[in-house]
Amino acid sequence: MVVHIGHVSPAPHLITLRKVVKTYVTPAGLFSALREVDLTVDAGEFVAIIGKSGSGKSTLLNMITGIDRPSSGDVVIGGQNVTTYSENKMAKWRGRNVGVVFQFFQLMPTLSVLDNIMLPMDFCNVYAPRERPEKAMALLGLVGMEDQAYKLPSELSGGQQQRAAIARALANDPPILTADEPTGNLDSKTADLIFDLFSDMARRGRTIVMVTHDLDLAARVGRALIVADGQIVREQRNAPRVVTAGPLNA
Repeated sequence: MVVHIGHVSPAPHLITLRKVVKTYVTPAGLFSALREVDLTVDAGEFVAIIGKSGSGKSTLLNMITGIDRPSSGDVVIGGQNVTTYSENKMAKWRGRNVGVVFQFFQLMPTLSVLDNIMLPMDFCNVYAPRERPEKAMALLGLVGMEDQAYKLPSELSGGQQQRAAIARALANDPPILTADEPTGNLDSKTADLIFDLFSDMARRGRTIVMVTHDLDLAARVGRALIVADGQIVREQRNAPRVVTAGPLNA
């Protein structure tokens, strides 16, 4: 049975952060990773977040995914204030609505690539069990990895592992895809292939928020946000916003 998490009300923006603060307690004292950040992202946008190490860009991404919670402020996605969700409700909501691509792939090493893709389907109970292998194989086809389906992650190159991780992030057809330095460990040719895959998904209406150090890649997305000292200090629009995506999963 699919878990439903309330009604998603209409909202002027798909993602809205209002006065978001994130403060950590460290041995040296309090550290403010984010300082009253305001941000809106519309459905179908491809947004890059760029900044130096320690600027707060990954923390900002974690606010959107719900992997981390703000110390104060609101994160509203699809009209729902997800900061009010319990950990269990947040995990189920994220599994249906946000695909997360990590820099270091985070594939389960003892499972085949195909089984890795099916994990989110199992967790959220999406699709009938008999349908999941076919769905997972179709996603591997999307990223050009059908012939690697039954291999372990250790048998793949870095670029292949990242493509498998993207397929896994798409397992439950989430309207939002986030990526934290997805090309940081890849050669330039493979990085371009991964970026082109993201661009194609954005053109088809998926909302993508990507953290990157690569200024050349950031210049090719619809909008780039420059983060410094826990704040968005500048915004650059590079191209018109792409088509609007569908609604969030309830």
